[in-house]
Amino acid sequence: MTDTASQAHPHPADVSFDGGDLDCGNGLLLLIRKHIDPMARGQLLEILSTEISVDEDLPAWCRLTSNDLVSFTKTGKQRSFLICKGKFDERGKAEEKPAAKVSAPAAAPAPAAAPVRRPAPAIPPLAVTGIGSWPRPRWMVDAMHAYVEGRLDEAAFHQTADDAVRLAAAAQERAGVDIVTDGEQRRDSYASFVATRLDNCQLIPLTDLLPLVDDPEEFERELRALDVPAADVRHPAIFGRISRSRPLALHEFDFLSTVTDKPIKVALPGPYLLTRTMWMECLQERAYQSREELAEDIVTALRAELADLIDAGVALVQFDEPVLSEVVFSGPKSRPSFMCGALSETRSPEHELGFARDLMNAVVSGAPRARTAVHVCRGNWTPDESVALAGSYAPLLNTLGAMKVGAYLLEMCTPRAGEMELLRALPAEARIGVGVVNQKCAHVEGCEDVEARIRHAIDLFGAERVLLHPDCGFATFADNPICAAVPAETKLARIAEAARHVRGG
Repeated sequence: MTDTASQAHPHPADVSFDGGDLDCGNGLLLLIRKHIDPMARGQLLEILSTEISVDEDLPAWCRLTSNDLVSFTKTGKQRSFLICKGKFDERGKAEEKPAAKVSAPAAAPAPAAAPVRRPAPAIPPLAVTGIGSWPRPRWMVDAMHAYVEGRLDEAAFHQTADDAVRLAAAAQERAGVDIVTDGEQRRDSYASFVATRLDNCQLIPLTDLLPLVDDPEEFERELRALDVPAADVRHPAIFGRISRSRPLALHEFDFLSTVTDKPIKVALPGPYLLTRTMWMECLQERAYQSREELAEDIVTALRAELADLIDAGVALVQFDEPVLSEVVFSGPKSRPSFMCGALSETRSPEHELGFARDLMNAVVSGAPRARTAVHVCRGNWTPDESVALAGSYAPLLNTLGAMKVGAYLLEMCTPRAGEMELLRALPAEARIGVGVVNQKCAHVEGCEDVEARIRHAIDLFGAERVLLHPDCGFATFADNPICAAVPAETKLARIAEAARHVRGG
């Protein structure tokens, strides 16, 4: 901080940083987010800049994010902006607090006793499971926002999440599932939650990404499809080389194993998905020379997590790779979306699919194949089927078949997914998870319709290979559930009911 700039402002800054010549579309907003998120509301952030475009862009960002621009000074090329986090009239509430410091999140509190490990239970034929996410209670969503924004400590957050997990697990067991998930209750979304667990990674609001996309108007239209404020949905951003100094999801399994005796599945974002969503050249070039180099660290983190989950007794570790659909499908329903990693560079479909295959195989190498799976869908950020990707699995079969996983959990109920017969090309030793209800549809499918889909899958693959689930999760994004809790439970119960009829018949 320069003394001249600081003294020119009517109030002293609590935190200050120098953005140099970065503009808002080349990383400055991400650095602002890194510094302002840990601060208390009402505290003041000074931003130094020599970039002329910031004069216009930063006030616009303040208006968009409801932060107040308190004052602005300029000496030669050096600019200094003083921003209040939130409204300036909240300043008095924060003046007695010490200045916020930017640091990595504190490690989760150690459990009172070491978790009890037990062998992973076998997964029976025609096992019923959810894909992963479950609608979160409103109080859980509020706690999540408070935690990410630094208004709720980690211990209190996890205590709140424990209650939400108990409710999600109980609902699944009432529905009659064979494999339970924790409903991803601790996660803001199916993928970006890793930013709260990895070192040198942080969540930022989607609104901060507008300057980074090629078509901001199109991006804004996609955000409006969420039906929630874009500032409430966050995206991972990297500020240095990432590493895994604490688990990504092992703590989720440890708690869930205390409330259920059923086999447990844990979903993780796949390595290609994470690479596509986390690679933003405006910042990563400081830590990584290429996205391939970033991918190496992502693979290292996921391999370590997978090993810990397998050792702990997780029955199935599912890697989510919906972005594979974005790679291959073209046409009016196939424009890139933020959910499918649209902010990163892509090359030819052949190159991208090969890259995704190699990353997945690097992660699962050496792991028990039967306990790994990959999930693919075509987008799950809105119930509106008309805006989701569409196309059969034909262009993905070679890539999926070359991934050395033990199961494929695939969207199949929606007509957008094409014909189930194509899946016979997948490895004969792998299990095939078939979506038999559509979580996007408000109505609950009839038992006869679900039974018919199950019997069709058995005819194609044999009962021993078939797993049963919805097309995708019920609440991929915490703030924007696709389905409410009651119909979600009813849909799972319908799958379990149909499976019982088929087993008994």
